[in-house]
Amino acid sequence: MPPRIDVDAAAAASFVLRDASPRGADSAWHAHARHQLLFAATGVLHLETDAAQWLLPPQQAAWIPARVRHRVRVRQAAALCTAYLAPAAAADVTPEARVFAVPPVVRAMLEHAARWGPGRRHGPEADRFFAVLVDLCRDAVRHGRPWFLPTARSPELSRAMAVVLADLGAAPSVAAVARAAGVSPRTLARRFAAEAHMSFAAFVRAARLLHAMARLADGDAQVTEVGLAVGFTSNAAFSRAFTAFVGEAPSVWRRRHAPSPAR
Repeated sequence: MPPRIDVDAAAAASFVLRDASPRGADSAWHAHARHQLLFAATGVLHLETDAAQWLLPPQQAAWIPARVRHRVRVRQAAALCTAYLAPAAAADVTPEARVFAVPPVVRAMLEHAARWGPGRRHGPEADRFFAVLVDLCRDAVRHGRPWFLPTARSPELSRAMAVVLADLGAAPSVAAVARAAGVSPRTLARRFAAEAHMSFAAFVRAARLLHAMARLADGDAQVTEVGLAVGFTSNAAFSRAFTAFVGEAPSVWRRRHAPSPAR
């Protein structure tokens, strides 16, 4: 899913691009000269940097600073509305990629700013508009929660993480995942501690809950079926784990973040 234009060569200092990306699309590893505000109005994205990885449902956006290497894969067909922002205008937001819940005003501003594309320089009205957008993102990043998964440095741990993420509804044992990764269970445990700074069990739990957040946000699935789909054996266990991780019950998250039904 590479941009159809060279965003680093764009005439506009800051601009917004709309695009549609099919399920399975992969941007490959790359970086931009501008800061990027990555947002999908529909669909689910899998964002990776050298330091972390995230699932982005439509109610979350990612701030990716200029020159930060990243990769975006599309888990569910997505309608993208992405802002590329002049480095000087937003240098102090964060030095690392961050994901945050999208305030309604930010979503509305992105949709409005789509009128300012990359093809030509824009006037002071656009500059003022993008400055306000940056301020709102700065505040959202500052108050965001650390909803992310670590990334692997070794190919063995990368394979192990891929096995877990491929089927979050399963109950993978350390032995089975270690076998798939080509290492012993003891070596796998050491790799998780050294590279991911969490245990195997903690990684599985976080991955399940992040996926549950994305599933609940699409509005189609009920809380009970989401919990079962990501590997929890009871609704009570899922609700306790989700509330501890997210800060609110899954039913509340779904009600606040699922799209409103069409009228």
